Amino acid sequence: MPFDGPASDAVLADDHVPAHRGPVASVRDLAVAFHRDGADLYALRGVSLEVRAGEVLAIVGESGSGKSVLGSALMGLLPSNLRALSGEVTVDGVDMLHGPERARRRVRRLSLGGVFQDPMSSLNPTQRIGRQLFEVTRSDEESVRLLHAAGVPEAEQRLRSYPHELSGGLRQRVMIALAIAGDVKLVIADEPTTALDVSVQAQILELLRELCDRLSLAIFFVTHDLGVASRLADRIAVMYGGRIAEIGSAHDVLAHPSHPYTRALQRARLTLQTERDREVVALPGEPPDPSQVIATCPFAPRCGHHLEVCDDGLPVLRPSVTTAALTACVRAADLPALATGSPHGDVLAPMPPVTDPTPVVEVTAARKSYTLGRGRHALVTHALDGVDLSVGPNEALSIVGLSGCGKSTLLRAIAGLLPLDSGSITYHVQTRPQIVFQDAGSSLTPWLTLGELIGERLRGNDMTKAERREAVAATMQRVGLNPRLASARPGQLSGGQRQRAAIARAVVVPPSLLLCDEPTSALDVSLAATALNMLAELRRELGMAMLFVTHDLAAARLVGDRIVVMEAGRIVENGPTDEVVSSPHHELTRQLLAAVPQARATG
Repeated sequence: MPFDGPASDAVLADDHVPAHRGPVASVRDLAVAFHRDGADLYALRGVSLEVRAGEVLAIVGESGSGKSVLGSALMGLLPSNLRALSGEVTVDGVDMLHGPERARRRVRRLSLGGVFQDPMSSLNPTQRIGRQLFEVTRSDEESVRLLHAAGVPEAEQRLRSYPHELSGGLRQRVMIALAIAGDVKLVIADEPTTALDVSVQAQILELLRELCDRLSLAIFFVTHDLGVASRLADRIAVMYGGRIAEIGSAHDVLAHPSHPYTRALQRARLTLQTERDREVVALPGEPPDPSQVIATCPFAPRCGHHLEVCDDGLPVLRPSVTTAALTACVRAADLPALATGSPHGDVLAPMPPVTDPTPVVEVTAARKSYTLGRGRHALVTHALDGVDLSVGPNEALSIVGLSGCGKSTLLRAIAGLLPLDSGSITYHVQTRPQIVFQDAGSSLTPWLTLGELIGERLRGNDMTKAERREAVAATMQRVGLNPRLASARPGQLSGGQRQRAAIARAVVVPPSLLLCDEPTSALDVSLAATALNMLAELRRELGMAMLFVTHDLAAARLVGDRIVVMEAGRIVENGPTDEVVSSPHHELTRQLLAAVPQARATG
């Protein structure tokens, strides 16, 4: 089966990496396609790179760009529906694509470690941590040493814990301990900090950097966050449409990007300086269709600098004119002088005027506790410990705090999904709140079509089937979904489309209060920007109040009229957004703000 265009250029030494450190892993002209639903999907279209000992190579790009597939290829764990594959992948001298299975297993056991986004999907929930570590270390003493190296406090006691008894940050540290066991040379880290709050994320990034430097590990770090890449990486490879668009030192790529796509990703990323009264600048258009062969620049349909010369074949990586980076753009030499477009989005429309100041919902002295274990070993956790909160009409309230502080418990209690131990929640409106979860895929019934999922909330509204279909189609258009997708099921949609479908279901009957539990944390920067713009537009169009739970301080600042900071089940700070961000009163708020990763600005 033919792949598009010529193989990419052989790369990739970089002056930022010490020359005496040789490559631990090498990828040459890798092309991968899968067969799904009767179509061939091109995941990688000719990728070449090296990962060297003692360096962190960050791979960034939108969802579907091929980042995780590249990581799977390095581990020799490509899916079974592989349709075609060409090129070479070697790790520690072993061919991970076509080499003997015994040799590949040895590399995976001794030379490779993996740290993934959801540690619960990798840790056995029925076994204690010590048992899982012992399978690798064959020694409790070595297990404790690794837990200490991964920054796990009270390591000896943690050996007796089950995964569900640990916080998300501690589970991720256990995964890191497993990943560095033995004489590991390469760690594949696939979005390991995406689901963590900014404080724990900063700790994990610092730990990975320390382990890389101290043990001379090579780390292949997949992320969609340029700020995270900036904090951790020696080099950055920007991927688009299954190809490398740009690769070079972190400083060169972030301070002097030589590809328009890299610039677009920077502009779409939220920071603590993003203007609050405007739409977020999102990337226009959609990534290339993976089922289509690409013969010219894949970014051309979304690029504001497209010329006829861009259509003269598929661009290959070549040295940038201004830096030591490599770029796959024929106009790279012109890019520094080209305007990047307006750095500002459109001004947001004002919220509808408030005619009745009565709060939408009031929470009074809310308490909720959980008990883990039994008898004298029982551990009581106070998820909510006397919370008082009110949300005004049309108001957006952002709730932030460390993992386990009670944010999501409070949101679920307000949604009526769990009872309080004591206290009260009073609604002053007729329509009940609607909630949008972080993982839209798990909240949508997989065997129902989108039309059925969205339309079931209209039942009992004295509407005919035709009227329901019209209302569903109008709501889908409102959230940016083509009404023709009404016959599709959740499994046939992309992550961004599923999140839009979940929002459509929540607002098809406009609620007075929309509850959002980490709705953008699993999305790449482009999809997150689009989702936040959509929520802002819906708020103004429908006159909704919103409670927005997030661990992203930049998103909290953008969305909220007020910010509430929670710690150990209590509210420790509550005030107007600009005041909380510029002059925080509580030490936790200052720590959260200091932990926000900031990508270097474009030069």
